[in-house]
Amino acid sequence: MLEVKHIEKYYGRKNNVTKALDRVSFTVDDGEFIAIMGASGSGKTTLLNCISTIDTISAGDILLDGKSIARLSPQDLAKFRRERLGFVFQDFNLLDTLTLEENIGLALALNHADPQEVQKQVAAVADKLGIGDILEKFPYQVSGGQKQRAACARAMVAGQSLLLADEPTGALDSKASKNLLEILTRLNRDMGATILMVTHDPYSASYASRVLFLKDGRLFNELLRGRRDRSAFYHEILDVLALLGGDVSDVI
Repeated sequence: MLEVKHIEKYYGRKNNVTKALDRVSFTVDDGEFIAIMGASGSGKTTLLNCISTIDTISAGDILLDGKSIARLSPQDLAKFRRERLGFVFQDFNLLDTLTLEENIGLALALNHADPQEVQKQVAAVADKLGIGDILEKFPYQVSGGQKQRAACARAMVAGQSLLLADEPTGALDSKASKNLLEILTRLNRDMGATILMVTHDPYSASYASRVLFLKDGRLFNELLRGRRDRSAFYHEILDVLALLGGDVSDVI
């Protein structure tokens, strides 16, 4: 589904250049759930931003279904973001002046979709995520976990095939985090969503089927879960984080 080919990302000019990504390459199969880990400054959020086209790459290429997304026209880029990508952010990014139902269906409404069809699609995905009974509420009236469920629903309501999550559990308590991770697992397993999740948390990463580790902008290691249970995978993740050395405490 996704192919990242030798991408590089530089910030700054002339004598003050920072190399955030250094020839990073990997592929993502349709239906995979991948976690991206690394210490602060390792390049993991930059990588996610480049894949989402929020940021541009300095070299290399990113292919989705064999087509370069790094060279799309502005019009095709907007279509790609609208139709193929879903985003889940740490701070939810919900509009307090809109109900949860309106937040979830906002992109569809902006695309002039039929209002009845929008309502139908919103209700269907909200029911799957366990928030069908609070759609009339505003974000400030619900819990952090319910806000994050609404953010997941918004990301998936139009049938987007690639879900990008940047520290989605960062603002949640342990119970809400566990619920959200189980929701992401259901989206991956039952709705076929391909998920790339940036996280500093090994517990969160243990829900993925594969973990990529970045260090100083390079791909340092990767782990495949295979048939191991989540507990065993969690401890393997901790072992790799220990090998990263240096500021491992920023990761764990």
